[in-house]
Amino acid sequence: MTTVSAGPMAVAQRLRAGMTVGVLSFPLTAFRDDGTLDPDGFRAYVAERLAAAPGAVFPACGTGEFFSLDEDEYRQVVTITVEEAAGRVPVVAGTGYGWAQAVRFARIAEDAGADALLVLPHYLVAAPQDGLVAQLEQIAARTPLPLIAYQRGQVAFTAGSLRRIAALPNVIGLKDGHSDLDRLQRLTLAAPEDFLFFNGASTAEIQARAYATVGVPAYSSAVHAFAPEIAGAFFAALRDGDHGTVDKLLRAFYVPLVELRDRVPGYAVSLVKAAARLRGHRVGPVRAPLTDPSPADLAALTALLTAGLDLVGASL
Repeated sequence: MTTVSAGPMAVAQRLRAGMTVGVLSFPLTAFRDDGTLDPDGFRAYVAERLAAAPGAVFPACGTGEFFSLDEDEYRQVVTITVEEAAGRVPVVAGTGYGWAQAVRFARIAEDAGADALLVLPHYLVAAPQDGLVAQLEQIAARTPLPLIAYQRGQVAFTAGSLRRIAALPNVIGLKDGHSDLDRLQRLTLAAPEDFLFFNGASTAEIQARAYATVGVPAYSSAVHAFAPEIAGAFFAALRDGDHGTVDKLLRAFYVPLVELRDRVPGYAVSLVKAAARLRGHRVGPVRAPLTDPSPADLAALTALLTAGLDLVGASL
């Protein structure tokens, strides 16, 4: 495809605008039963995500099983997303591992027409702050695409390091998955005024109000991947200050979902994919090392999803 992305400031402005009207959508990657990529299934699924009016779409990230994709599969996933988005919303592709491999994915994403990149935590090793900054510096020096850093796991920036990466011309934001609000508040205060911040906690709706109190109202929604009706209702209630509806959805759907998610490592993706299959989406199974939910957990998920949809006037 090889389109030239808009400059970092223009992409940041589009993302900022999108964050005010919808959640950030992280689509699942569709696989066939034999584990191979299903491009047609993915295209249909992404089209339905986009029809639900997200603020932006982030293919090939954590929910999209970036860690299990080879470079050709990654190219297809990003290309299909760009084609289906057709410029309506920003497309932010995942990239990661060490900086050398991250740059390979970045160049594929650039060629496919992505607007920006989400830099997922590097592979395996813990690193000092200078190393975390250097990782972003190396990637930023080798791609013109705007970058959003993602801190979770072994990646956690100090305020000083945040100032250093924010000074890089094409680093436009930070996604946080640690949910340490004291630390996050220090980061938001240290950042330039136009720097973007995103709530990237697992099942981010649980902590959306708390994040907003430190200046981070935008969040990614795994629920949008299978129940945009619920995700949209929660987003609207939170935006409008309808705390009664927010509390109702948290108590009856989101908290039980988190409790189910926490039963088995990897369920943060596996349950989302199983729920999408329950809604009739052709997304297939997860790839190893993830595992699909047990029959008992799938039954619990079905009951919970049915109840959650009923709360917002929708059905399975």
